[in-house]
Amino acid sequence: MASTADHDSQPAEETDGPKPPQPLPLPRRRATGRRRALNQWITTVAMALLLALGVRTFVFQGFDIPTGSMEPTLDVYDRILVDKFFFNWHDVHQGDIVVFTHPPRDTDCSGPENTDLVKRVIALPGQTVYSSGNTVYVNGRALSEPYLKQPDPLGAAVAPAAHPFHVPAGEFYVMGDNRQVSCDSRVWGPIKGTSIVGKVVLRWWHNGLPDFHLF
Repeated sequence: MASTADHDSQPAEETDGPKPPQPLPLPRRRATGRRRALNQWITTVAMALLLALGVRTFVFQGFDIPTGSMEPTLDVYDRILVDKFFFNWHDVHQGDIVVFTHPPRDTDCSGPENTDLVKRVIALPGQTVYSSGNTVYVNGRALSEPYLKQPDPLGAAVAPAAHPFHVPAGEFYVMGDNRQVSCDSRVWGPIKGTSIVGKVVLRWWHNGLPDFHLF
C-alpha cells in the first residue's frame, strides 16, 4: 500500500486547478476486545489461585449458578464467592443470600440430589411469614424487597394471612428472588441453620464478564 511519503519524494508541480483531495487517516481501533479478554483471563486466574491455595476449604468457596431461581440478582452461569470461615449461622440476617446443603424434605423439585442450593433469607427463627397477592409479610409487616424485578409474580403462596407460618427455632425461611419459578421453603419448608454452608459475599462473574458486586 502506498503511503503519503511515496508521493512526497517527487518534486511538487504547481497546477492551476484544485488539488485532489487527500485521503483521511484511518482512526485507530481501540483494542477493547483484547483488553477485555486480558481482564477476564487475569480475573479467572486470580480467583482460581485464591480457591486453590487451601482457601477454598477453610475461608471461601466458589460456586456457579446453574438455574434462574435467583434472577435478577444472580443469573445463570454467574459465579459467586461464599464466606465460610467468618460465618456463623446464628448471625444470619433477613435478606442475606446463603448457600446450604440440599434439603432432605425436597421431594418435589427437579434437580440433582446432594447439591448445594442458594436462596435469600426471608424470615428468621421465631418469626411468622405469610403472603397476600404478590407481597410477602413477615411478623405482619410487608417485606421491602427492592432486589426483585418488577413485576415479579409470587407464584406459589407462602401461607394464608389467617394462618401464617411460624419459623421454628434454629431454622430459616428462604426463597429465590425469581419467585414464580423458584423452588424453595414454600415447597420443602424452612432450612436448618446447621445446613447453611456460608453467606454469599461477592459476585465476581456476571453475563460472561468479570463483575465485582459485594453483598
